[in-house]
Amino acid sequence: MKIVAAIPAFNEETTIAKVIAHAIDHVDEVLVVDDGSQDDTRFIAEKMGAVVLRHEKNLGKGAAIRDCFEWARRNGADVLVTLDGDGQHDPTQIPGLVEALQKSEADVVIGSRMTRPADMSRHRWMGGRVLDHATQVRVGDRVIDAQSGFRAYSRKAMDALVAAEYGMGVDSEIIMRADKAGMRIVEVPIEVNYGGGKTSTHNPLMHSLDVTFSLAKFVSIRHPLLFYGGFALLLLANSLIFGFMTLDYYQRFGHVVTNLALVSIASGLLGFLALFTGLILFTLITVIRERH
Repeated sequence: MKIVAAIPAFNEETTIAKVIAHAIDHVDEVLVVDDGSQDDTRFIAEKMGAVVLRHEKNLGKGAAIRDCFEWARRNGADVLVTLDGDGQHDPTQIPGLVEALQKSEADVVIGSRMTRPADMSRHRWMGGRVLDHATQVRVGDRVIDAQSGFRAYSRKAMDALVAAEYGMGVDSEIIMRADKAGMRIVEVPIEVNYGGGKTSTHNPLMHSLDVTFSLAKFVSIRHPLLFYGGFALLLLANSLIFGFMTLDYYQRFGHVVTNLALVSIASGLLGFLALFTGLILFTLITVIRERH
């Protein structure tokens, strides 16, 4: 069984050597995808014996993860383990993920933070849990840690899962795709270090927005009538309310309040646009599914 550890990296020169050194003892090959780093990440990884793929510019974590999957498929990997290059994930826990993948006959094993690490801020922890619930994939009685990038994938998962996201929403996207495909997802507890590595290059707010927009896009494609229909109902209801207010004011005072009328018209137009968008996407997706 060939096990590959894949590490997306962006400006990780202070931590990448330690991560590779600890990972290489537990896998057959270590792959580093240097996502346009401007430091010595690439050269350090090569000296440590890792295979390095390089992006000439920063494309985002999603693009790096996609390359990890593609390289692992091409090079005959049976198990792909992904982990971050900033030192927060402990590579010595890789055997635990691989063992869980084999024993449970799972397709995806997630190294999950079951409780808030002592060195992780409360707002970051709470933000992650909100995003986990938004992902709406459950393992047992709890929502999975969908934001964890420390994972093990089976060959089946590698062959079937293709990430479309370029940004930080890729972790949630892959889990939702795996759930939709009926794959078995398992969680194992891990310990995470947020104090020993470098400061994150990702703004927590931008990270959350990136994941939120990715979730919205995925849901809009998966359930177009529900997604766009919900917006359509809200906008059309708003149009009726402001339209009623416009007519009421006209009956009382004999003239039209332009602002109320414009809000009513704009809400109505946007509502119908959202409704037609949902119908068109639903029709297109249905046709595509029937052809496949």
